[in-house]
Amino acid sequence: MGPDSTDAFSAYWRTERLPFPGMPDPDHVVARRYRQEINILKLGRMPLVMVIDCAGLIRFAHRASSMSDIPSNEALLEIIDGLGALSG
Repeated sequence: MGPDSTDAFSAYWRTERLPFPGMPDPDHVVARRYRQEINILKLGRMPLVMVIDCAGLIRFAHRASSMSDIPSNEALLEIIDGLGALSG
């Protein structure tokens, strides 16, 4: 998800050939709903990583304290893999 316009977001997704869906949020509706923090001294919106299951439940949330404070791909994939165990 990103704060760019639909056109800018789509262009970025095509250029970078990202292999997963993305969603523009130019009016910050979703960012506000999930209370993504803004820190002007750190150049804007702070990273917010969430894993939301098929039922819409937040199974994991990490509110970053800086742009480099994000969970590793391995950690996120482990959480996602664990969702399968919950349903099976």
